[in-house]
Amino acid sequence: MIHYRKILELHDEGISLRGIASSTGNSRQKVTEVIQLATMKGLNCPFDEEMDDKWIEEFLFPEKSLEGSGRQPLNFEYIHEELAKPNVTLSLLHHEYEAKSRANNKIPYSYRSFVRHYSRYAQKYKATLRIRRKPGEIMEVDWAGSTAFIIDRDTGEKVKAYVFVATLPCSQLSYAEATLSMDLPSWINAHIHAYDYFGGVTQIVVPDNLKASVTKHTSKEIVLNPTYKEMAEHYNTIVMPARVRSPKDKASVEGSVGVISTWIIAALRNTQCFSIEELNEELWKKLEEFNNRPFTRKKGCRLSAFEEEEKFALSPLPDTPYKISEWRTAKVRPDYHISVESMFYSVPYEYINQQVDVKLSDDLVVVYFNHMWLTSHKRLYGKFGQISTIRDHMPDNHKLFVDQTPEIAIEWAESIGPSTLSVVKYLLDSYQSEKQALQSIFSLKKMERRYTNYEIERACKMILSITNRPTVKAIQTVLKNNKKKDVELELIQYKEITNTNYGFTRGASYYGGKKNDK
Repeated sequence: MIHYRKILELHDEGISLRGIASSTGNSRQKVTEVIQLATMKGLNCPFDEEMDDKWIEEFLFPEKSLEGSGRQPLNFEYIHEELAKPNVTLSLLHHEYEAKSRANNKIPYSYRSFVRHYSRYAQKYKATLRIRRKPGEIMEVDWAGSTAFIIDRDTGEKVKAYVFVATLPCSQLSYAEATLSMDLPSWINAHIHAYDYFGGVTQIVVPDNLKASVTKHTSKEIVLNPTYKEMAEHYNTIVMPARVRSPKDKASVEGSVGVISTWIIAALRNTQCFSIEELNEELWKKLEEFNNRPFTRKKGCRLSAFEEEEKFALSPLPDTPYKISEWRTAKVRPDYHISVESMFYSVPYEYINQQVDVKLSDDLVVVYFNHMWLTSHKRLYGKFGQISTIRDHMPDNHKLFVDQTPEIAIEWAESIGPSTLSVVKYLLDSYQSEKQALQSIFSLKKMERRYTNYEIERACKMILSITNRPTVKAIQTVLKNNKKKDVELELIQYKEITNTNYGFTRGASYYGGKKNDK
């Protein structure tokens, strides 16, 4: 019989390996093995009364209790480590164990005994049991049914605070945070803070069917809230909502909600906080105590279980945290703008009367049509009715109007001629409002579509010869009259040309007749 307890107690007193071996009657090799295993598994003095040689042997060498059966021994450490890997199950490990047993001419344990022995080992010696939950696989999230409160400094009234809870089912490590609302921004920000607290991301997140996470959930279709879906994509995780009225789908967080309601929310019932920040500071102190409370039936606590058994399996956080955005729909107005919170943003005019998706963040408004990016604007704040218009979104005739400035108007007139330049300068000087003057010049500029530069310059010259106060309407009248006269003159000239005989007259001889002799 190996005196495990005495070996470890003598080692704790500083006795040399040679002295321990001599005192216990065991070899130095065995003494070294026992001390190394005890150090690796965290078994230190002093020991409780129940921790006798048999207890220590089962703790250090759990396989020994199975060796006398004549069956293929089980490597519990190997089984526990393999179960942490994706898609590895006890069924697969038992199948491999059976194949190894046959190769060694040993009798394997049945699957039921295999599971029972591993469960007994994990429950006694490990912080987590990996049969149902793999490390780093799932994060379950929900709102606590109980509420906390803060006190309004001005009125002394109690204001409700809602507590968000996130739990890792494998290690049972939990995160909690109080918010003043259960709206979408609070829901998303709480997720971001939970990922930061855990220091990584799970493969799957399991929420309830509240509107902030799920828009539609039937047996045939699941439609996620667009913002929630975008956050999950940013963290490279999958959202798998719990089935409607199926709390067992997220049993871990349901259990944690009840425990947190007792050990955190109820524990703060007599604590007075005057802001949500103060409340969260107190809440996180209680949360730290909660995660460090020892398990009642096994060694360790939630935090140590996470550090030892689950942290390694989390995916790394992205380089930058998710920046919350909100999705809405809008209809493009006839003026090729959309209305978002009483502010107006332009989109290409080709999409007038179309329904578009709008992504709102703190500083940007991004517009999509059928998942295709259309445009983005800097978000407007302040007075309602502000307009953000991009020139390329306008029809051509609108671009012409918007482009009107005194400098551009004069530049255009110079390109037409001196008379047009004189008219434009007069219009700019004569109107009390620059805007009215530019509107008149814009009407004159539109004449380019129907008349040549020569015709416009000629009309301006004729008007200036008649009056020192030219108007655009008078110039338009002259352009019409000149055009009409030009058309009439062209018609007269055409008739004169067609009436002139330039043909050849054939004689009678051409048609077979005789030429008259004179």
